[in-house]
Amino acid sequence: MVATLVGVALAVPVQAQTQWKWRDKTGRTQYSDLPPPSTVPEQDILARPVAAAKRAAAAASAPPAPFMAGSAALPPLAAASPASSAFPPKLVEPELEAKKKKAEADQAAKVKAEEAKVAAAKAENCGRAQEHKRTLDSGVRIARVNANGEREILDDKQRADETKRTGDIIAADCK
Repeated sequence: MVATLVGVALAVPVQAQTQWKWRDKTGRTQYSDLPPPSTVPEQDILARPVAAAKRAAAAASAPPAPFMAGSAALPPLAAASPASSAFPPKLVEPELEAKKKKAEADQAAKVKAEEAKVAAAKAENCGRAQEHKRTLDSGVRIARVNANGEREILDDKQRADETKRTGDIIAADCK
């Protein structure tokens, strides 16, 4: 029982020491296990983890190493820069990029399928219109059913109107 209490008592300060504490732009105190954003001024950082505080103190007290063109040592700014690491941070997640490309491909496929559907409908209309024009040009009598359900034969004026309408359809769909 006592050992458990001692273990819990020792674990609490270690966890508290791994927390960052800073004041944000609005003056509210923030706590996190991650460092504050780079936009937070140094004077607003109220507490650091013990290891981070030691590194910051060591970096501040150590004199900067001179950089020589022929040496293998990196200049202090380049060594501290995250962009100088062997693997630069990824700005775009590969899964998100793959989903985006798949969505774009699906959208393009839908557009292409719709265009093919419209083209097929135009081709069918064109074929019907050309067949109807051949029938009109042949001079054979054409009958149609009117609104009353009665059969009527096209006269010369109706035939001319129908020929013009068919020619317009051919001009629009047979390109």
